[in-house]
Amino acid sequence: MKHGKKYRASLAKFDLTKKYDVPAACKMVQELKFANFDETVEAHVALNLGKSQSVRDTLVFPNQFKAEKKVLVFCKESRAKEALDAGAAYAGEEYVEKVKGGWLDFDIAVATPDMMKDVGRLGMVLGRKGLMPNPKTGTVTNDIAKAIAELKKGRTEYRADKSGVIHIAVGKVSMDPAKVAENVTTLLSEVSRKRPADVKGTFVQTVSVSSTMGPGVWVDYNENVGGEA
Repeated sequence: MKHGKKYRASLAKFDLTKKYDVPAACKMVQELKFANFDETVEAHVALNLGKSQSVRDTLVFPNQFKAEKKVLVFCKESRAKEALDAGAAYAGEEYVEKVKGGWLDFDIAVATPDMMKDVGRLGMVLGRKGLMPNPKTGTVTNDIAKAIAELKKGRTEYRADKSGVIHIAVGKVSMDPAKVAENVTTLLSEVSRKRPADVKGTFVQTVSVSSTMGPGVWVDYNENVGGEA
């Protein structure tokens, strides 16, 4: 892949082979920025997973960096007011038909268990957008208020892709690097906690951080001591 002059100039500022501790890596990402917009800082965590293994969960970062999300709650009309009072942008049964018709003016969908029979029929619409409520991510629940509160705090889903790598936004280059580092540390702690029992050897194989447009910086992470080496 051919990179532009700014990217190549950025590469010349640091040692591509060196691993940095989390705070230093996040500070380096900020120093390497060159785009004329507030880039997202991303973490890339390569895991040792077998073909039948996967890692998927949610977490709340200690330092938020995303705009507040519009939450849709699929629920019976008797619980719509409860959902709206808890902070949902939309709530009720009628939204099943609205979404079926192509309406998608929301960022996150939550559903009560008694609505999943109807919501499940929206798989072709919600599934493609990654919006399908799922018990594993806490978006299928009877505790509507708790789910909405956590989502508004910035609860974020992470999952390993087919090659066993987690790609996730952890901050903005305009943020204090120490706050980005705290988010990265939280992510690594949560991921290590999800280690499958039958994994042999090192679970977290490599970690890197980068801005949207910038080069990746390797992170020196040792899961055997619960954090940085």
